[in-house]
Amino acid sequence: MKEILLALLSGVLIGLVFKMVRLPIPAPPVLAGVVGIFGVWLGAYGLTFLMDKLTN
Repeated sequence: MKEILLALLSGVLIGLVFKMVRLPIPAPPVLAGVVGIFGVWLGAYGLTFLMDKLTN
């Protein structure tokens, strides 16, 4: 839980800094960003799962 809160806090701070210096936020649109991040996680988890199954 601590890791999740730290990630959220760092994201908020980065968002604030980018807005203060009038730069576009370094993230894709909300839904596309969430789906993209989930896809990265799913691919990494899926490969780990598959490699574990093939080696055991």
